[in-house]
Amino acid sequence: MTNLDEEAKAELLTFLVVGQLFALARTGEWLRTDHLIKSSQMWLSSNGATCNWLERAQLVAACRVVAIKALDLPFPEVEADMVQLFNLNRGWFLDYRKPVVQQIHAMSVAHLSRDPSMI
Repeated sequence: MTNLDEEAKAELLTFLVVGQLFALARTGEWLRTDHLIKSSQMWLSSNGATCNWLERAQLVAACRVVAIKALDLPFPEVEADMVQLFNLNRGWFLDYRKPVVQQIHAMSVAHLSRDPSMI
């Protein structure tokens, strides 16, 4: 069962990509698959959304592809600046007023529109 429309998929993918870039900036390594699954479950729960395991697996796989493409973006390098990508007053929700978040979201939308299995 799923209630993710294309925009919700793009938002979840954006969240996962930012998580990947955050981890890479902090540790020099990508997130492990189990961490990405937990991150996706956290996002789904926080947003009252559901998706099946295949959809979640496809988005987890796509986040590495998009994150690699996003490496050229001006992603913050200092943890204090990275945290500002989130609206912490509401929890770990991305702050879509930040230009880099908007750019990653646009990349996520473009990726999803090119991959018919993701729609």
